[in-house]
Amino acid sequence: MADEAIVKIPSGEVLEDDDSEAPGPTISLPDSGDVGEGGKLSMIVQLVKKCLGVKDIAAMRLSLPASLLEPLPNLEYWHYLDRPDLFAAINDSNDPFERILAVVRFIFTKDLKFVHGKVCKPYNSVLGEHFRGHWDVPPVSYSPDPTQPPILRVHTSVPPSQVTLAQGSETVSVKSNRSGKSSKSTRSGLSLTSASKGKTSPTLSTAPTSLGNAGLSKLSLSPLNGSGSGRNEDKDKDKGHIRVIYVTEQVSHHPPVSAYYASCPSRGVEMAGIDQISAKVSGTAVRVAPGSFNKGIYINLTSGPGTGEKYHITHPVANVNGILRGSFYITVGDSTIVTCVGAKGVSYRAVIEYKEESWLGRAHFLVEGVIHTYNEGSTEHVEWTKVKHVPTARIVAVFDGCWRNHIRWRRTAASPPAPSTSSAASSPSTSSFSTPSLSETEYATLVDLSTLFVVPKKVRPLEKQLPNESRKLWDGVTTRLLAKEYGEATKAKLAIEQKQRDEAGERKRKGVQFIPQYFEKDISSGIPVLTSAGRKAVEEELKECSETWPSS
Repeated sequence: MADEAIVKIPSGEVLEDDDSEAPGPTISLPDSGDVGEGGKLSMIVQLVKKCLGVKDIAAMRLSLPASLLEPLPNLEYWHYLDRPDLFAAINDSNDPFERILAVVRFIFTKDLKFVHGKVCKPYNSVLGEHFRGHWDVPPVSYSPDPTQPPILRVHTSVPPSQVTLAQGSETVSVKSNRSGKSSKSTRSGLSLTSASKGKTSPTLSTAPTSLGNAGLSKLSLSPLNGSGSGRNEDKDKDKGHIRVIYVTEQVSHHPPVSAYYASCPSRGVEMAGIDQISAKVSGTAVRVAPGSFNKGIYINLTSGPGTGEKYHITHPVANVNGILRGSFYITVGDSTIVTCVGAKGVSYRAVIEYKEESWLGRAHFLVEGVIHTYNEGSTEHVEWTKVKHVPTARIVAVFDGCWRNHIRWRRTAASPPAPSTSSAASSPSTSSFSTPSLSETEYATLVDLSTLFVVPKKVRPLEKQLPNESRKLWDGVTTRLLAKEYGEATKAKLAIEQKQRDEAGERKRKGVQFIPQYFEKDISSGIPVLTSAGRKAVEEELKECSETWPSS
C-alpha cells in the first residue's frame, strides 16, 4: 500500500500527517508528579491558561502527561453506538413517521457515556490507527400500545433485578440523574415530571443531506422479510441476537480526522460519517463544535420497510464546564437537524433544540423539538433551525424534556392517521400497534435515559489484532496506566508519538503519501467510502465467533 504525506481534496482544504504542518507552537504540559486530584486539577488549570486565545485547540500539537488521560483509545471512545439495539430498531416500523421518531430516540441515546459517565480525555489517535468491534444484542420488542417506547432487554434498570452487570476494561461510575424540577415546553405549556424520580442506578461496565451513490452500501446486506404492516421483530425470535458492527480509522493527523462505518445487516441499517471537532476555550468552559470535515451522521436504510430512506443528522455544539473546579460536566446548545430523503410518501424532518443554560444556578439540560413535514424539492425548510421557525401547520409531533433524563412526546392535529391494523391482523407474524394513538393533549415517554446504560462491545483479543489496531497499538500505555505507573506510561506514549513523527518525516523525505487502509481518501462529501480492505474488515467482523470474548 502506498504512503501519503498530504491528501488534497476537491474542496481545496488540505489534510496533513506531519506535526511540522500543525498551526502554532506545540502546547506541552510537564507531568507534575502529583497524580492525586489536586495535582491533576493544577495541570488542567495550567493547560487552560496555555490554550487561552488559541483558535482551535483540536488542530494544535498538544502533548499531555499520561496521568491526565483515560486508558482508552480515542477511536474506541467515539462511536455513537452506546445503544446499538436502538440503532438497529430504526428500520423496524412500516410507518415512516415511526421511523423518524426512532431516529430521534436513537439520537438521544447514542452518547449515553456523557449522561451517566465522567468526561474524560482518551488517547490522541495516530495516523493510520484503526479500531473495529461489534455488539450482539437482543432486538427490542414492542408494547401493544404504539405510544410507548420500545422494550429494551439489556443494560436497563427496568426492572432493576434484571440488570446485567458486565465486567470489562471501560468502567464508569453511573450516578442517578433525578429531575425534581418541572420544565415547560414553549409549545405545550405543560409541566414535565421525570418518570424515574427516586430510582437509583447500578454501576455498569462500559467500555450528508443525501447519501446518494457514495458507496455506503457496497456490502451484501440480507433483505428483511416482509413489507406489510407491523414491525420486524418476530423474525428474530429464533435468532436471539442481532449483530451491529463498527469500523473506524484515523485518516488525518493535522487536523485530527477519522472516518467511521457501522452496520446492522439483518435490519438493513447502516451509518457512516467523519469525526472531527473544533475546540476553543470560552470563559471557564471549552466549547466544542464540529470541524469543517464533520458534516454529520448519515444513516442509510438498505432493505426492509424503509428501503431507500437516508437520514442526515447534524451535530449540536457542546460545552465542557467545571474546568476550574475539576468537576467536569457537559452542556449542549444549538440544534440538531434530522432530514429524511428518499421517502416513498411523506417526507419528514426533525428539529431538536437544546435550550441555552443560564449563567447563574445549576444546569437543567432541557431540550424541545418538533417533527414536521417538508417538501424535498423545496429549500424553505433549510431556514427552520429552531422550533419557533417551523410553521404550526407542518408540525406532526412535539417533544420536550431533559436530555439527561426523561423525554416525552405527543402527536399534533397535523399528524397523519395511525396505520391501519387490518393487514397486521391478517398476519400472525406481525403485531398490532396502531391503537391507541396520542391525542393533541396526551404525552407519552419517548425515552427515559435514567434507566438506560451503555451496552458493552466485543473486541478481538490482542493476539488477533493488527499492529495499528487501537488496543494493540496503545497496550503499553494502557497497561502502565492501569498499574498506576504514570511515568512509564508517559514514556510509552511519547514513543508512539515519536514513531509517528519519524514515519511522517520519512514519507516527506521520499515524497510519498499516506493512503488510508479502510476508507477512500476523498472525504469532502462528509460520507466516507469503504475500500475493498474496509469491506473485508466489515465482513470479517460480521463473521467473528465471539461467544468467549469478554465484553468491554
